[in-house]
Amino acid sequence: MSRRILSLAVALVVAASGVAFSQSDVATLRGAPLAEDAEPPPMRPQIDADLRQVRNYPEQPPVIPHAIDGYQVDLNANKCLTCHARARTGESQAPMVSVTHYMDRDGQFLASVSPRRYFCTQCHVPQHPADTAVDNLFIDIDTLLSRGAGPGAADGR
Repeated sequence: MSRRILSLAVALVVAASGVAFSQSDVATLRGAPLAEDAEPPPMRPQIDADLRQVRNYPEQPPVIPHAIDGYQVDLNANKCLTCHARARTGESQAPMVSVTHYMDRDGQFLASVSPRRYFCTQCHVPQHPADTAVDNLFIDIDTLLSRGAGPGAADGR
């Protein structure tokens, strides 16, 4: 209740001060005012190097290192499993689906991929090379640990 009163008070103060913001005052990453439909940049092609990518943090799902355009992954078929299923990795040389994908929610092993892990692109995504709109300040754990546990180590300095 007190938050609602505070919100109303702030709104009244702003309204009473006569400060008005136009859409041109709002900074965006789109490169165009919000009222205009900016032309989106063309999609870049997927990275198709077929090389495993380094994971940035523990338990990160691996990214897909190849193009998956036209792959059918639905209730009727899963194209990913033609190479990544246990029985197919010998001939395809693709990494096998993690054993965790063959477990049900109670930790019991199943003969086939668990229905809750069947839709691969729910967690695994292909990569597109892209310029970042915002600088990424992420520091992986190995880099952070190699800097030592001195002052400022936790915030990346």
